[in-house]
Amino acid sequence: MWGTLKIMKIRPIVMGLALLGALVFGSAVSLAQQLHLDPAKVMGPDACGECHKSSITAWKGSHHFSTYKALPRKKEARAVADKMGIKRIKAGSDCLSCHFTSAIVKGKTKPIAGISCESCHGAGRDWIKVHSDFGGKGVKAENEPAAHRVERFAKSEAAGMIRPSSLYKVAENCYSCHLVPNEKLVNVGKHPAGSKIELVAWSQGEVRHNVWYSKENQVSPIERLRMIYLVGRALELEYALRGVAKATKKAKYAVKMAKRAKKARKRIKAIAKLIDAPELNAMYKAAKAVKLKLNNEAKLTAAADKIAGHAKALAKNYDGSAFGALDRVLPAAKKYKGG
Repeated sequence: MWGTLKIMKIRPIVMGLALLGALVFGSAVSLAQQLHLDPAKVMGPDACGECHKSSITAWKGSHHFSTYKALPRKKEARAVADKMGIKRIKAGSDCLSCHFTSAIVKGKTKPIAGISCESCHGAGRDWIKVHSDFGGKGVKAENEPAAHRVERFAKSEAAGMIRPSSLYKVAENCYSCHLVPNEKLVNVGKHPAGSKIELVAWSQGEVRHNVWYSKENQVSPIERLRMIYLVGRALELEYALRGVAKATKKAKYAVKMAKRAKKARKRIKAIAKLIDAPELNAMYKAAKAVKLKLNNEAKLTAAADKIAGHAKALAKNYDGSAFGALDRVLPAAKKYKGG
């Protein structure tokens, strides 16, 4: 398991450029709707750090932490911002959703950190107290009654927390930014059309998502790594299809997303030959049945939705113990980003 860590650390794409994702749909849409998180519900990383001290310490040494100060100073980021007509990267721009955590400060929405705990585990206002209540005064995690733990987890999730056990949901937050869901940002801003993200390498190099149980920043168990790999590959296919679906013109964004979808589809087919998981074949068939072309949004989105469903089932129905054949394709530790 990744533990109860509230931080999903994936290294940004180019030293400091990372991904400036997040769609801006027009002036009629409020800033809160544009942002990945509702700033009115964001508690900030310090709130998580009250309990998860080791996690926060690891995060403060990561690229996701440093982007808060480093990104606006990067020449590459400034060049993209200029092409997009963005004067201030931290003020109401396309950059806010994926690069920063924003909250309400003195009545105004402002970025307070880089990519932080809540970026992947959900804005915490409605669940943080439930999540940290182990059963009353004096009761700690190590002596929490089992029944209370089950109830606490259920209530936390119902209130909006994305727990590490929800592998698909946590990883979805990574891909929803790292595949840059913004055609204009790529075609006009000349932003890279997505990271070369592979979820095992990008989740095990800095904050390794196993801190709570191990008390050290250790790599996740091999069974968990296999599941991270599988779900990551499924999400890459899903979000590449969503990218093609949203493309409006034959330009860099559409071409890159289509190429990525083809490659991801081929990879899923190859993985399906290594292990026995019917969900993989179903993903491949769904992707193969739809044409990667413009003006095909409905069918491409439907295919992506099917793949999402199969990926969720994959994450729910397996624990990785029977997928030893995947070990040959998992990235070696030397390829972990930031490790």
